[in-house]
Amino acid sequence: MSSRKPSAKAKQIAAFKAQSGGLDDLFAREEQHREDLAAKRDEVLYRKACASKNRYATRAEAEETIRLCEAHGTRGLHCYKCDYCGGWHLTSKPQRR
Repeated sequence: MSSRKPSAKAKQIAAFKAQSGGLDDLFAREEQHREDLAAKRDEVLYRKACASKNRYATRAEAEETIRLCEAHGTRGLHCYKCDYCGGWHLTSKPQRR
């Protein structure tokens, strides 16, 4: 059980502040943590949206690949310009309007 004396409470508060490094340090660590999470999120999105897919230099090349896939039975493919690499990728998701 902790003491109810003001001096004891002040010591507990001082010990807590010393342990946590102060609120400025706490906010700086939290901001760094959020920046690290955002960087990881961006990296995962890049891998999913671009790095794990075949890249085609031109739209015509991507459309030719779609035609070849249709000849082998794969239907419903579309191509889109990638925001990350500027190349073209294929998707089976419906086209956005």
